[in-house]
Amino acid sequence: MAPPLIAFRNVARHYGTGEALVRALDGVSFDIHAGEFVAIMGPSGSGKSTAMNIIGCLDRPTSGEYLFKGLAVQGLDQDARALLRRHALGFVFQGFNLLARQSALENVELPLIYKGVPRAERRALARAALHKVGLEGREGHDPSQLSGGQQQRVAIARALAGGPSVILADEPTGNLDSARSHEIMRLLQALNRDEGLTVVMVTHEDDIAAYAKRLMVFTDGHLTRDEPVKERA
Repeated sequence: MAPPLIAFRNVARHYGTGEALVRALDGVSFDIHAGEFVAIMGPSGSGKSTAMNIIGCLDRPTSGEYLFKGLAVQGLDQDARALLRRHALGFVFQGFNLLARQSALENVELPLIYKGVPRAERRALARAALHKVGLEGREGHDPSQLSGGQQQRVAIARALAGGPSVILADEPTGNLDSARSHEIMRLLQALNRDEGLTVVMVTHEDDIAAYAKRLMVFTDGHLTRDEPVKERA
């Protein structure tokens, strides 16, 4: 049987010492399997962002184990963690993080350049990713010519282009109005359902979390709820 895609084993992340010690995570354990759609929630300071940063290889545990496909990530050096981040993880952020003077196609190509993908291949991959998110015909538009929802679709296409094992979405609808938010969530839901894409998403909105299949809630550095999401009516 294949190991979980993502596994935390008694993970702790502490900052500071003595009276200034902050237990951002304090003995957290869970598994996330390929093909899941997980929403992570919790109040400010609950540990949800710290957990996401560890999953994304942007931080490492103080103690415990983080395993990615059975590989002990916390033991990797900075270069190896950067390679894992580049080849296995796709990131979607609240603020889109698009380059203003680059076209949609060029923005999607950017991570493929860092991976050393030849120009013709990366252009084809970027076009295919834009097609998946419903932006065929908009390849030459720069961000100023796109709506907020379309910019987030470009960001999702950029995350998809490299063929990641998991998409990490940090408040992906935070800068969108309600209608565009639900459009983006239906897109992520379709990518999870139709293509088996694993999605791990941080959100503070119940109606956005409802698109996921599983809900994990953090409180004061602990995982306090981990349960299936009730199907939307």
